[in-house]
Amino acid sequence: MSGCAARRYLAAALSRCRVRARALPLREAPSRGLRALCAGGPGGWQLPARRHLSSRNRAEGKVLETVGVFEAPKPQGKYETGQLFLHSVFGYRGIVLFPWQARLYDRDVASPVPEKSESAAGHGSKEVKGKTHTYYQVLIDARDCPHISQRSQTEAVTFLANHDDSRALYAIPGLDYVSHEDILPYSSTDQVPIQHELFERFLMYDQTKVPPFVARDTLCAWQEKNHPWLELSDVHRETTENIRVTVIPFYMGMREAQNSHVYWWRYCIRLENLDNEVVQLRERHWRIFSLSGTLETVRGRGVVGREPVLSKEQPAFQYSSHVSLQASSGHMWGTFRFERPDGSHFDVRIPPFSLESNKDEKTPPSGLHW
Repeated sequence: MSGCAARRYLAAALSRCRVRARALPLREAPSRGLRALCAGGPGGWQLPARRHLSSRNRAEGKVLETVGVFEAPKPQGKYETGQLFLHSVFGYRGIVLFPWQARLYDRDVASPVPEKSESAAGHGSKEVKGKTHTYYQVLIDARDCPHISQRSQTEAVTFLANHDDSRALYAIPGLDYVSHEDILPYSSTDQVPIQHELFERFLMYDQTKVPPFVARDTLCAWQEKNHPWLELSDVHRETTENIRVTVIPFYMGMREAQNSHVYWWRYCIRLENLDNEVVQLRERHWRIFSLSGTLETVRGRGVVGREPVLSKEQPAFQYSSHVSLQASSGHMWGTFRFERPDGSHFDVRIPPFSLESNKDEKTPPSGLHW
């Protein structure tokens, strides 16, 4: 069931906030700088005559609707809770809930001398030092979800709940993790500028503030109580043949099955074409190492049932999948095989990334009752 299709939600209560989640089947691994924007139709954005933003995601035959006024992006610092933005790659409207400080391991910027400081686990000759980078937990405008063609999901918070069905995965639709450089900020006089069921439960309008949308107590409580399921800590990135692969792993929890423990992770992958040549993803090749001593090799066509085309007009594709181990840690690496228009192929490296469970035992998300 797609992120914005008909939803089968399970109610979940916090002290003063209800968060909706839906059950999904678990899947294992085997399976740029724009100025002010307005709609040029479902296919793309155009520069407006004035510094106003307009929605491109409109019904056929309707005129453009102004949604806000463009603001200058911040090259440094961070955006505050309540900041409205357009996603510079996927084009959706969103609002910042809160920032995360992540460790970015960029294998395109390898350390010239081996460092004793913290580095990413994995295979290869490069020593990679983590650099602090800001990401944001955000809400996606539900009106834009059907038009985000280069994403296979619009939910970015998934977890295992305390439920009898050991194959059940729960997801909260319309949440995302966005890098600082992907934020195109704008302002709006609309007191409810984003359509999402959590908007008015998490944020309220205060015209004396900048931005004028401030966190309610329910947002603070939700973040604090469900921190383990929201936390973004490590980001891994590597470029091959002008195709950049970014990986963000998340620990989701542990299940007991047949007198053994099974640990689950979600990993989000973004593929970006930094060149003008059109290429198409054809195959994936994973190697998955578990601390228990096993090494699994997985090959398959495409990703999540798709073979995305990356072009100048649609340079990026993002998807999520899941993997389980019978050990509390491990790591993954591999390659994606791409095809050029002339039929030739080339392999793009997937940066090695660790699969780590927290030392402390985690309970299911606080306040969620199924």
